Formats: sequence, structure tokens, C-alpha cells
Amino acid sequence: MDRKSQIDAFCRYTSVSRETITGLNTYEKMLVDANKSLNLIGKSTISNIWSRHFLDSYQIIDLIEENDKMLMDLGSGAGFPGIVLGLVMKEKKIPIKIKLLEKSKKKTAFLNQAINKLEINAEVINKDAMQTNVILEENVFIARAFKPLEIILALIHNNAKNWRKILIFQGRTGREELLRASKTWDIKYKQRQSITSNDSSILEIKGLKKIEQ
Repeated sequence: MDRKSQIDAFCRYTSVSRETITGLNTYEKMLVDANKSLNLIGKSTISNIWSRHFLDSYQIIDLIEENDKMLMDLGSGAGFPGIVLGLVMKEKKIPIKIKLLEKSKKKTAFLNQAINKLEINAEVINKDAMQTNVILEENVFIARAFKPLEIILALIHNNAKNWRKILIFQGRTGREELLRASKTWDIKYKQRQSITSNDSSILEIKGLKKIEQ
């Protein structure tokens, strides 16, 4: 699918404003330029940014509620899904603060540039999520291409005390990861098919308890 067709498909699915599309165009240009030196996204996905990254990120917007106060994008990298969600929330006037947790200083600099350029309600936290002293105070956590499920669950269980919801983008190994994790964790979840790939899904977790061995 060429770029114009991708944008048309994105517009049909999302019905976002022209202003948001303009913001995404700006973000796309920043990504392509910065990717030459930062390797933010795989080279094979550059021609599919609107479907592979933008639409994929957008699809969880209906799982974000207005009474969710703070949202953290774990291992944000290029800003997916945090930056995309920030642009959409700006249009919808949803007053949720987004935090982008990223350990790379170079990627942190890019994310700060994107936030300032796009004027979205977000900030970047330059820390390694896997450090034992990291305290996570947010109530919604999102993970896309971050860590295996069991590591994410342990991280939230050990470091996040006020969480209400975890949204995880899962790939083709998602079912196997969930089965393995279920041996260690009692997980209250809903799972739905991704709109961008038949091999992917979105996992929404609202309850988590470690199983006594």
C-alpha cells in the first residue's frame, strides 16, 4: 500500500481532524530524518509508517479513559504509541499526562524535540525501567515492543503501586507468552485482535496477583 493509500485508510478508521493529520505528517518527517542516525524504526517499515506504526498505536485510544490521570509508555523508543496518543488526546481535549520512559539519551533527545514541536501534553523520563530503584507512580502503563510479558508483569508488580491498567501490544508469540505467564501470575485480562496484523493482539490487564508456588 502506497503512502497516500495508508493515510486515506488511517483517516477513514480514525476520523481525526486535519490538524492531527498535519501533526502526524510533521512527526513522520522527524522520524525519517532522525532514523538515519538513531535507528528509531526498522528500515523495512519506513514505507509503512502510517499503517505499521501510526494506526497500530492509535488502536488503543478507546481503552484510555478520561479518569485515567497519568499514562506511561514503557521503553518509548521512537514514541510509539505515546506520541501518537498525545496528538489524538490533544485533539479530543483529554487531559491525561503522558510520560515516555526511555533509557537512551539520544532517543530521549528526539522524543523531547517531538513533544516540543507537536505541543503535546507529555514528558520524557530518561531512565532504565529495569533498574530496581525505579518507582512507577502512573496508573496506566503501555508496552509496545518493550520486553517479554513475564518481565513486564514483574516490573509492574514490583515497582508500580497505584496502577489500574496495563495495555500490552503482543506479536505472534503472544499466546505462548500468556500461557507461560499464567503459570506464575493470576491475570485478569481481556484480549482482542490487532487491527493491523492477524498475528498480533492487544492485551488489557486490570488485575495481577502472583501465584504462590
